[in-house]
Amino acid sequence: MVQILAGEKGVGKTKRLITMANEASKETNGCVVFIDDDNSHMYDLHYSVRFVDTPRFIMESPQVFKGFVCGILSQNNDIEKVYIDGLNHIIEKINYEEFTDFINQLGAISKETETDFTMIISCKGEELPNEVQPYIVK
Repeated sequence: MVQILAGEKGVGKTKRLITMANEASKETNGCVVFIDDDNSHMYDLHYSVRFVDTPRFIMESPQVFKGFVCGILSQNNDIEKVYIDGLNHIIEKINYEEFTDFINQLGAISKETETDFTMIISCKGEELPNEVQPYIVK
């Protein structure tokens, strides 16, 4: 499953994502991973949530980030949920066509690995391509 939390800055997306990750850490039998573009929320997460900050890694495209995520998944086949905060900041250059392809590829990875992905993108949901609208969580 792939979910997108879309909205402008300041509407509480990160707080909601942190709450989701913390709840998941209590309910799942496997591992929960939280990927962020900085470490400012590291201590808001339950200690069992694996925190990954990305600033030291160069993510020039969605394909590079997809490889990064696959690398995380390959290290532990017990990962059930991955939360991604600040996708616009992690991937430096992204257009809507690449974003649509990335979401579709992440959906395929989700099915193959039985891992759920929830991510934040900072823009209004209605600004995203029609192809990704079904993934947007209200």
